[in-house]
Amino acid sequence: MARDRWKRWDESSVGDMSGVRVVITGGNSGIGLSAAKQLARAGADVIIACRNPLKAEGALEEIRRDVPGAIVEARILDLADLASVKAFVDAYRASGEPLDILINNAGVMAPPFSHTADGFEMQMGTNHLGHFALTLPLIPLLEASPVARIVVVASHAHIGGRINFENLNAKRSYVAMHKYGQSKLANLLFAEALRKRLAASGSKIRVTSAHPGYTDTALQYKAQERNQRIIGPVMAWASGVLAQSSDKGALPTVRAAVDDSLSAGDYIGPRGLGGLHGYPVVTWRMPWAKDAAVAERLWDVSEALTGVSWDAE
Repeated sequence: MARDRWKRWDESSVGDMSGVRVVITGGNSGIGLSAAKQLARAGADVIIACRNPLKAEGALEEIRRDVPGAIVEARILDLADLASVKAFVDAYRASGEPLDILINNAGVMAPPFSHTADGFEMQMGTNHLGHFALTLPLIPLLEASPVARIVVVASHAHIGGRINFENLNAKRSYVAMHKYGQSKLANLLFAEALRKRLAASGSKIRVTSAHPGYTDTALQYKAQERNQRIIGPVMAWASGVLAQSSDKGALPTVRAAVDDSLSAGDYIGPRGLGGLHGYPVVTWRMPWAKDAAVAERLWDVSEALTGVSWDAE
């Protein structure tokens, strides 16, 4: 049950973000782009981390057009390539620039079976492992911020997800939406495991997570196109009837990033029927998204696969 289900939290609730530096992955489209605009409009210094340089440039032009005076830039980051993740992290750390908020938003949904540059199933590799490898080495920068926060963008699809450690890379079988649900469950398990580690180390970094409900974005349309026979038409109908705009779908992410009333570990999503649409509230997740044993095993596997390890120092 949503904790503050009758609260209306919208863009006017963001407040003054002047001087706050935000990195948002996948900020060139969908809820990432909308969140970038909302944060820039509030005065934040926004970096959109994107895979495609042309799309990144187009997003910058759109943000600057819609938010005159926006402080925004783009940097290249391909979460499906650990070398690209490392290059992004190394360059950011070498620059000496501050970091206040990291929003792990980018993702892929239900693509044909494929692998990342490092041989991981594309959805697990991009949605979880890429963000895992990005987040841990940026923690020292976040520790220096008085408003530090890490936001992990998950999905209602975690409901159908289970972590299949014996088939994590889909070598035995591949069902696109099942693997998408697995990757979104991994997002929530990572957020919880990270929250516990930061708390145990005495860190003031707040870890929250969010989901956009059913939002009308390019991610949905791509999934529809790839699943034309049965799932595609159903998704197309649902998008027309149930989906909310990307601007409204971005509100849970933005609230998770800026609302000081939230506690570490809070999960933010739309308050409407089934969590599909509406203003963002503190909401629920399935019990298996809080399974400590699975979260710890996933953490160990993620360290082994990415070569990136937790350093409490």
